[in-house]
Amino acid sequence: MARRSNKYQHSDSSQDEALRIARGTQRPGQTKEQTKLIAQGIQKGIEQYKKQQNARARELDKKLKKARQQHPAPEAHEIEIPEKLIYRQRWLPWLLLFLSWSAMAAYWIVK
Repeated sequence: MARRSNKYQHSDSSQDEALRIARGTQRPGQTKEQTKLIAQGIQKGIEQYKKQQNARARELDKKLKKARQQHPAPEAHEIEIPEKLIYRQRWLPWLLLFLSWSAMAAYWIVK
């Protein structure tokens, strides 16, 4: 089984990005060696930023896990459901329905 090395592996994407940024900020008369050194510095900065973001993400995950353990989500059997729901019926729609049907019946009877 392969062991992980303690040294952080440089990713190709961070190297490419660092070189692109270094070339974008290159000054007239700047040598290739100077540009390469600038790219290495930018790459170290990018990798350090990524490490910090990973550490922050781990810390946040730990805090969320700890919060979930302290306050577990209620299970289905613990949720209270009201046994009886009372809906209040309005009388106006029923009265209008009754009057309209009565008027229709009266019209057919008188006709």
